[in-house]
Amino acid sequence: MRDPLVLAATVERFVDSLAHCRKIGLCVVSARENELILELPYSDCIVGNPESGVIHGGAITTLMDTTCGSVVICALPQFELCPTLDLRVDYMHAAAPGRPVRARASCFRETNSILFVRCEAYQDDTIIAHCVATFMRIGREATPLAYRNTIAGIIEAAQSEKGDEGCV
Repeated sequence: MRDPLVLAATVERFVDSLAHCRKIGLCVVSARENELILELPYSDCIVGNPESGVIHGGAITTLMDTTCGSVVICALPQFELCPTLDLRVDYMHAAAPGRPVRARASCFRETNSILFVRCEAYQDDTIIAHCVATFMRIGREATPLAYRNTIAGIIEAAQSEKGDEGCV
């Protein structure tokens, strides 16, 4: 069983490598074998209706897609990029303005080529939306080594000597 703190740090590095996720402030709440919770903090940049303050559905979809795509880190023994093949989101109702939204995902089936994931977005005990998604396994070798090392937390010697953290 992998250490939840190591999994959370790995997921955090992956989420931070995605510019749009940094912009909206997605962060890891908890990670463990085959389960992940991410949080979307409330901010003006995710509001869909300025008069009501309701969060834009696209921000909720981004939260759910990212949570689903990131839970594969918690499901697979080693990091590999797994692009989204299909994502079906069912919205139950709008999120309450002014409050963060969390998403919880788990991988319920894994094959050599496809991962099947389910997720729910919620505030407290209220489900905002739920989704099912599939992700294609492209294989560890198809993920660039430098990117794998970044996600794994391995800093390349040349980069650390320059002090250049750079973008992935």
